[in-house]
Amino acid sequence: MDLVFKGSNQPTLGTEIEVELVDDQGALATDAAATKILADLEDFEGYKHELLECTIEVITDVCPTVGHVRRDLRGKLDRLIETADRYGYRIICSGTHPFSAWSDQTVSPDPRYHRLIEDCQWTARRLLIFGVHTHVGLGSGEEAIAVGNSISTYIPHFLALSSSSPFWNGRDTGLASVRSKVFESLPTAGLPYPMENWGQFQRFMRTLIGAGTIRTIREVWWDVRPHPEFGTLELRICDGIPTMDETCATVALSQCLVVYLAERYNRGLEIPQHKQWTIRENKWRAARWGLDAEIIRNEEGSLVSLRRSIADLVRMLEPVAERLGCEEDLQGINKILARGTSATRQREVFWKTHDLSQVVDAMAEEMSSGAPVPLPDSDFVGGTVVHGNPLHGE
Repeated sequence: MDLVFKGSNQPTLGTEIEVELVDDQGALATDAAATKILADLEDFEGYKHELLECTIEVITDVCPTVGHVRRDLRGKLDRLIETADRYGYRIICSGTHPFSAWSDQTVSPDPRYHRLIEDCQWTARRLLIFGVHTHVGLGSGEEAIAVGNSISTYIPHFLALSSSSPFWNGRDTGLASVRSKVFESLPTAGLPYPMENWGQFQRFMRTLIGAGTIRTIREVWWDVRPHPEFGTLELRICDGIPTMDETCATVALSQCLVVYLAERYNRGLEIPQHKQWTIRENKWRAARWGLDAEIIRNEEGSLVSLRRSIADLVRMLEPVAERLGCEEDLQGINKILARGTSATRQREVFWKTHDLSQVVDAMAEEMSSGAPVPLPDSDFVGGTVVHGNPLHGE
């Protein structure tokens, strides 16, 4: 098998977001909701089925800038919101739904998803999770491997910034991102393997296909992976992101970081690359504590605040953002650091109301407005919980 990487001369962008269809009570749709809505949208590009009927994936065109991504996504989301409303559904985007159960969901009609469930059984059936994926164009497969190896160091940064899945089946998990832990149960999901070069990546894919582990490279769901057909590096680590402003900030960070690392690689300069065990530990810390995590900064075990590391990264990338024309969107990362992520905001609403349906209401409003709700007038109550909902006897 010869995988041809169809490289791009420019750091083009593509973004995919998996949105949830919820009813007027805040619960996920359990009927053929996506099929009905997609039938109404069949004359428009950029919408497709996902695993479950409560989900629709919204896909941008190939975009040259973050500004183009914003305009493309906003138009498609507004059309989707209007169409879903005719069927009595609202749209939200978060890593998990706060209270609906995976066992109540309906599988989409696409045969690909039925094969996935047949192959993976329980690990696929419970995939009631939602993410945001960003593609950034690169020139060659060798470049994609080198940058992919390096950008794995920043997996905890992206995961913490997008963390939006503190609840699972109506319970507070005590995590900022339980989605990332649910997804890791699939046999080809989670952290990528470091590769020496494009040839080794091809050999690995040949092994998986030859063994029947996967049918196509599309069934490798790593947190970061090359996409040969698109000529991109795809960042798949992020939880669902509920607002346009936060989505575009994350897209800007993705584009700037990929460009920065690619330029250093092509100039023969060193690019950061943690050991696999350090990346694994840091990803766990980000999933558990979100922006409040301390992560390992070097192989001696020294720690740094993840907030500090993200702020330093933004400062380092500011010249790249200026060249790419996404300075304002990149600065949106600092707004996330100041306000907190969706995981923070969801807990704020729940601790105030003790009603998870109102958490959904707040996310639906954020999706429509495109911006996070402002800080409450009262004391800041979000952040990370030390303990999730306890078990009996705990």
